[in-house]
Amino acid sequence: MGEQGGRRSVWRYVSFAVSLLIVVGIFVYAIPKFADYSAVWASISSLTPLELGTLIAATIFNLFTYWWANMAALPGMTLWQSAVSTQTATSVANTLPGGGAIAVGLTYSILRSWGFSGTDIALYVGVSGIWNIFIKLALPVLSIVFLVIQGRSSAAFVSAALIGLAVLAGAVVLLVGVFRSEAFARRVGGVVGRVLSAFKRLLRKQPVTDFADRAATFRADTITLVEHRWWRITWTTLLSHVALYFILLLSLRHLGVSEREVSAAEVFAVFAFGRLISALPITPGGLGVIELGYIGGLVAAGGDKPAVVAAVLLFRTLTFGIQIPLGGFTYLIWRGNKSWRRQAPDEGEAQTSAAVSG
Repeated sequence: MGEQGGRRSVWRYVSFAVSLLIVVGIFVYAIPKFADYSAVWASISSLTPLELGTLIAATIFNLFTYWWANMAALPGMTLWQSAVSTQTATSVANTLPGGGAIAVGLTYSILRSWGFSGTDIALYVGVSGIWNIFIKLALPVLSIVFLVIQGRSSAAFVSAALIGLAVLAGAVVLLVGVFRSEAFARRVGGVVGRVLSAFKRLLRKQPVTDFADRAATFRADTITLVEHRWWRITWTTLLSHVALYFILLLSLRHLGVSEREVSAAEVFAVFAFGRLISALPITPGGLGVIELGYIGGLVAAGGDKPAVVAAVLLFRTLTFGIQIPLGGFTYLIWRGNKSWRRQAPDEGEAQTSAAVSG
């Protein structure tokens, strides 16, 4: 056990060092090749109070869209509970190597302390994750449609969108097959279980033996939830992505990148492919990698380099940087507010029937 713990610690330190090198390399060497930070700061400092106010308002609205989406996937969770849970988990995911997995564990602890069953929490994490992945895969395809309408599409964009469409179609077919047939769900679960077992054996851990049963149970619970809430989950998840895009567009326009330089459709295309990059756990919250991807794409589309860098860094400060202290504050609320605490039910007492009334 000690040997396994030591290996995990070493891997954690190595991951942290690699992430740190990537982030430093991007911010110290790569981004300054596009624009000097003094010019970037001068652009941001030129914003009027009205422009700053509209950006802050758009950021606050974007935060609410995340909370609404999570409420849709977990019946019984209130708006402010969703705010505390979402922001605390996001802060962890944005700051720690492998923070996504740690954030899931923290989310489980928070929701269990409020009386939600383990079954409902697992369902919430799974369904919200699936819907987010589907939206991220669909956005590039949608962006190409907008570019074609404007006559600004390119072979590279179309090729990437076709790959995304193929992956999205395959994922939809797989999900429909799982929902329609318990036997198929068990087969898929068995395959996933064997893959996980192969990785666990490399780490000298016990293999997974019940993943087929878990897949069948997850299928039944998901059908119950999605049957009554699929539309609410879909539109709130989509709204959260659109609201995020609007902050990027607003940042560009306020800092002087006009529609003639980079159209709204081109901004959406860069944003859509950037959302795909955010799914890769290269650095915590995609720090550095996402900024570089946005800057490179927007400059290639015709944007002025200093203005684009300023807009992207401002956008990431509002949508990434602000999440970290906000998450620290909501963590303190969770620890200090005892009025939401409830005794969690036994694992067999699933609460997904609340979806009917929700």
